[in-house]
Amino acid sequence: MLNRSLNVLIAAALLSGSVMAVADTDGQTRVNGLLSSSPEYRQTWTSVVKKEERLPDWVINLSGTSEPMTAVTEKGDKYMVGPLCETADHCLNERLIVAFSFDKKDAYAMLVEVPAGLPADKSPTRHADYRFIGKPNEGMQTLLKEQLKKDPNWY
Repeated sequence: MLNRSLNVLIAAALLSGSVMAVADTDGQTRVNGLLSSSPEYRQTWTSVVKKEERLPDWVINLSGTSEPMTAVTEKGDKYMVGPLCETADHCLNERLIVAFSFDKKDAYAMLVEVPAGLPADKSPTRHADYRFIGKPNEGMQTLLKEQLKKDPNWY
């Protein structure tokens, strides 16, 4: 009887763990999973960041906290675009907006930095520094900035 109860408890624990794992992997593409999902993404991103100087490791490795990416079109070309932050706590002060072409051959990004300790009544937009990565043209720069504006905490 004790063995049966123990087996039921173990089965329940394993099942609940499986359910939680499924909830964490919602099947949506996120910036922090791109480099491990495809060698093409890794190759493209590596070629983009090797031309840049003094980037944080989380930007070079596309590691950190990320939300699902969305599909957008810029002058007829389709891109997957999404945000990345080193940690959720630092997202207001430092974030990266990344765009990859659907064919995985082009990548662009915008690193946004806001001074730490900015009072709540000060607009982050007016105090932010923007650094474009991958030499995006004017249209792509606008697209990246528009993605940033979708954040309700960005004003």
